[in-house]
Amino acid sequence: MASMASLAALGVLASTVPAQAAPARTEAASHADGLKCQGRGTDSDALIRYRTDTVIKAPPSTVFKLQTDVEGWPSWQAPVLSAKRLDHGPLRAGSQFRWTTPAPATPTTPETTLNITSTVRALDRNSCIRWTGPAVGEGLRIDEGVHVWKFTEVKGGVRVRTEETWTGAQVEADVPLATAMLGAGLEQWLRELKITAEARAGEPRTGRTAPARR
Repeated sequence: MASMASLAALGVLASTVPAQAAPARTEAASHADGLKCQGRGTDSDALIRYRTDTVIKAPPSTVFKLQTDVEGWPSWQAPVLSAKRLDHGPLRAGSQFRWTTPAPATPTTPETTLNITSTVRALDRNSCIRWTGPAVGEGLRIDEGVHVWKFTEVKGGVRVRTEETWTGAQVEADVPLATAMLGAGLEQWLRELKITAEARAGEPRTGRTAPARR
């Protein structure tokens, strides 16, 4: 479960976005060609789904390291209040992490803080990640989020594609609103990943002296 991290910034969206305003890039009608990691994708039966992508001008290793350094998320994703690994070593299949984020009130749910426990189901270094898990807060629950990330090296950088689904009675009570919130969250995640990765890619390497200005 992932992009609930940006719900803190979506209070206005929750109360003002009309149902038909869910971004066109949801591609909700196209499940068969959905993103996959090690042959597994998102929930094919989910009513709430969003997919998007961007190109980041940074090395694949830089982008992948940012995404898999879970405990570092709060340093570049403002809506992530805390993030803690529940195991040690490199992120890998079977790894778990717990993180928190505020969620605004909507017409059907109260303002709350979500506690999210994510389990990595598949991971190929510099290529893809798939994780799943519930998000639980006082008065709000997402039963299962399934999130897939794909990283493809392109000329000058990395194309990052992401797709996520949500299931659960509360979010399914207003599918257009939930889809719009999910979409806005994923777009924000990609923007912040792009900004941070490109900034880090432009930093001088450790141990090298920047040329003197003349």
